[in-house]
Amino acid sequence: MISFNNFYQQIASNRLSHWLLDLPKQLDDWNKNHLHGEFAQWTKALSNLPTPETTTVDLTTQVQAGLLEEMSDGERKKLEHLLMKLKPWRKGPYNIHGLHVDTEWRSDFKWDRLKSHISDLSNRYVLDIGCGSGYHLWRMRGEGAKFVVGVDPTQLFLMQFQAVQHFIQDDAVNLLPLGVEQLPELKAFDTVFAMGVLYHRRSPIDFLYQLKSQLSKGGELVLETLIVDGDEHTVLVPGERYAKMRNVWFLPSGKAMCAWLERCGFKNVRWVNTDQTAFEEQRKTKWIDTESLQDFLDPNDPNKTIEGYPAPKRAIFIANV
Repeated sequence: MISFNNFYQQIASNRLSHWLLDLPKQLDDWNKNHLHGEFAQWTKALSNLPTPETTTVDLTTQVQAGLLEEMSDGERKKLEHLLMKLKPWRKGPYNIHGLHVDTEWRSDFKWDRLKSHISDLSNRYVLDIGCGSGYHLWRMRGEGAKFVVGVDPTQLFLMQFQAVQHFIQDDAVNLLPLGVEQLPELKAFDTVFAMGVLYHRRSPIDFLYQLKSQLSKGGELVLETLIVDGDEHTVLVPGERYAKMRNVWFLPSGKAMCAWLERCGFKNVRWVNTDQTAFEEQRKTKWIDTESLQDFLDPNDPNKTIEGYPAPKRAIFIANV
């Protein structure tokens, strides 16, 4: 069982206090009825993590906790063995006392693409929808965010986050095992991030309204999603799979994405970046045990998926309420 009491205590005295009307019951139900079959094994791995002194944390240029010399070689081998039990590690990378967790995704590439386009995060309340293991939560904190909350229903990601938090120990950074549909209309965050989620939603317009309802007046949405080329009416609805993913529903053009945001009442909509996913950014490493980008593309034409659709192209949009 995971305790969220510390989070409840924190929000009781900040602008998220009204969340306490719904959240404890939701998470109590999650603890009682929805734990993954491997949850006990993951919990055991966490409980056995080494506890060295951590004097250095860097969240500005990377996600680093601790120095090489603060952990013995034996402890580091134990750490690697335990973290390997939490595979696959999708988003990262992490550097923990000299151990390089080389995740499938170089999530720092995405952060570098977007950070110059967003508002200064200093002293802001930030929400990251579909945050994975929380790599970007740490980078948001590194940019000065006052309070950072990530939500993602995948329980393995929560355990990976807890493993990193074991070494960083920052109460201002939190991850909750919830989906966006479980969030009330909080209207309390200065910045909401939703990266790599929209195309997994069956109703993208409802999703945009859900994001909007989390923002305080004047707040900023940072949305990153897959797009296709075309005009404001172009939307790709793939068949059973896209790049071997089953749960891909809508891939709009960049112009269509802007139109959707405006239709939902967002203001000052900006399309600030487009980037085709490269093998350097998503690839197999020893920290995953599944296929990766190279397996999802046509071996004879990397500009197409294995199904013949346009290869993954990602764009970043920023808007206000």
